[in-house]
Amino acid sequence: MESLTPRQIVAELDKYIVGQVQAKRAVAVALRNRYRRQLLPPPLRDEILPKNILMIGPTGVGKTEIARRLALLVQAPFIKIEATKFTEVGYVGRNVDSMIRDLTNVAVRMVDQEKFEAVRAKARERALERVAAQIVENEMPKRRKRENTASGLFQLLTETTEEDMDDDLPYESRERSARRRRRHRQILEQLEKGELNDATLTIEVTESNSPFVQIFSSQGLEEMGIDMDLLPPFGMRSQSVRTVSVGEAIELFTQREARKLIDRQAVIREAIQRVEQMGIIFLDEIDKIAGARSTVGPDVSREGVQRDLLPIIEGTTVTTKYGTVRTDHILFIAAGAFHMSKPSDLIPELQGRLPIRVELDPLGSEDFRRILTEPENALTKQYRYLMATEGVELEFTEDAIGEMARIAYEVNTRTENIGARRLHTVMERLMETLSFEAPERKGEHIVIDAEYVRARLAEVVQDLDLSRYIL
Repeated sequence: MESLTPRQIVAELDKYIVGQVQAKRAVAVALRNRYRRQLLPPPLRDEILPKNILMIGPTGVGKTEIARRLALLVQAPFIKIEATKFTEVGYVGRNVDSMIRDLTNVAVRMVDQEKFEAVRAKARERALERVAAQIVENEMPKRRKRENTASGLFQLLTETTEEDMDDDLPYESRERSARRRRRHRQILEQLEKGELNDATLTIEVTESNSPFVQIFSSQGLEEMGIDMDLLPPFGMRSQSVRTVSVGEAIELFTQREARKLIDRQAVIREAIQRVEQMGIIFLDEIDKIAGARSTVGPDVSREGVQRDLLPIIEGTTVTTKYGTVRTDHILFIAAGAFHMSKPSDLIPELQGRLPIRVELDPLGSEDFRRILTEPENALTKQYRYLMATEGVELEFTEDAIGEMARIAYEVNTRTENIGARRLHTVMERLMETLSFEAPERKGEHIVIDAEYVRARLAEVVQDLDLSRYIL
């Protein structure tokens, strides 16, 4: 994060999102200010609150993608949630606190995966030892098997010296012990080379049954999962015997050994810190809760939902299954089309907590052309890679791309404007036949030009009623 200047952040976003310079600059500054705040002394650092952002623009212009790519850029905990999922306290629906719980769950999984990757090599070494011990145990004649399990055999083979093992043993026992150690080393070498991955092995698997319970709190009825690692006395765990491939057994034992090497409490502490200092919540469709209370019928008050959201955005403490989380420094990026309402319809307190407002531009034909070619995940690139898996070489000409962009813009203008999402339906309609026939056309070089595009899409575009249902 310290190496990313606002200009570099915008440049990274440009790789995936076309245009919308104002919105990119706003989120880049907000992200850089987080880093600047970390450099300040603690008393002053706590006083500087994030400048939350309100994005205004039609659907499909890049609002969600900007926030998602921003979170990926700095590996920050991120969730996208629709404001319409929330209701006032007392109505059936999600409580606003649930967004913080969801964000905390995301952060715990993120940190857990990072810690797992850090100890993977050591955990795999232990797993290979355990699998080798299990194979040796299975190969031993029944009359010679010891009462100890494969786990005990593993400890015998790895923690006991040869001298200790051979002390006070008859000659025959020392010979068997030596043969067993040699066989163990031989199997271990084969496992490291992957020579036994396809063989089968019967192992015991411990499965944790983490139930969901209904918890009634002052905030309402919330569904929360019990973290069984935090409550070992109450953990419902079952032992099952499974026959799996050796490769799968190695992975299962690797995960089991990794859990022993990872400090669960340290993971939770780091996850909570990331949520509090780096968390990003994208609150979509906020325009749908703008406006006054409905005067007819038992409608949930939109203003009431706004007031429930206010303390979360202002800064409060939320109780999660991992502990308490403060929301003071979580960055909130709200977004909405505001077709039927306007930002000033939000309650004043909520408007004050979204001080940065950026308007995203509608997409035109030239924007569609750039979207089809420039981003690293452009649709034309995706289809070229997909067809290459079938041995088909696909080429899009410039006039074909221009024609697709024109058609997408025209359909958006004549029907519902869904922005860049229209390109997905246009491309799927265009590629439908070729995708179906690709396995039989292996080795061909196929050129898609403007004439091909018009032949496949012209009829649908001309028939307005048909285009409403297909494109």
